[in-house]
Amino acid sequence: MNIYNFEIYGYLTIVIWMIGLVAFLLTKQSFLLTTSSFVGTIILLSFIIIYWRLIERPPMRTLAETRIWYAFFLSVIGSFIYLRWKQAWIPIFTQILAVLFIIINIYKPETYNKSLMPALQSVWFIPHVIVYMLAYSFLAASFIFAIKSWFVADKKYDAQIKLTDNIVYIGFSFLTLGLLFGALWAKKAWGHYWTWDPKETWAFITWVGYLIYIHYRHQSNKKDRSPAIILILAFVLLMVCWFGVQYLPSASNSVHTYAY
Repeated sequence: MNIYNFEIYGYLTIVIWMIGLVAFLLTKQSFLLTTSSFVGTIILLSFIIIYWRLIERPPMRTLAETRIWYAFFLSVIGSFIYLRWKQAWIPIFTQILAVLFIIINIYKPETYNKSLMPALQSVWFIPHVIVYMLAYSFLAASFIFAIKSWFVADKKYDAQIKLTDNIVYIGFSFLTLGLLFGALWAKKAWGHYWTWDPKETWAFITWVGYLIYIHYRHQSNKKDRSPAIILILAFVLLMVCWFGVQYLPSASNSVHTYAY
């Protein structure tokens, strides 16, 4: 059986978000966008709760399940950035990205499974996944900001890049927590904090990528736009870490390979 009725929740969320987006573009009334964002996010959260109860385990074991969390947090964080920094355009792009992940789940369904391997039956399982999904969502937003920074006028660039920095700082903090939680989990489950497993290696490479951006920003001048390139490349590394590592030959025996 496919992930339990996800297509119903997925299509309903997409329709509500798209209605809100079109209404916002036509009327420029931001409350229409934020309201539709809130309603769609609640629908996704409702599915997560129902699905969690159905399978009797945290829905974080498979790649499809993490995509649902990612879509949920993208919407939440897009709204957070709008409310905090009054960037009305960012929820549009975070929702478009979230819709992409929802569509992938609809057209590439997985079978749901109640089983959970012993190593995943840990107190660190939920916080480790949650903080990583938060990190990935904030860093996706920073990726969008990085692309936009190439198209803003010079007089607006300084404010734009400072806002991007704030988003990166938040995402990097969650990324660091994810590494620490993973190390503590690994110590409890396998007796070692770090083994340079392919996933661990790419997680560290991704972490270093964002650290390079932060250090470079402290050294660069205000009008230097090259930090955006670093941020875009760092996000590519993040996507490789999340999706690509499991297709590498060296990951065939990795404990971090997603179940299907």
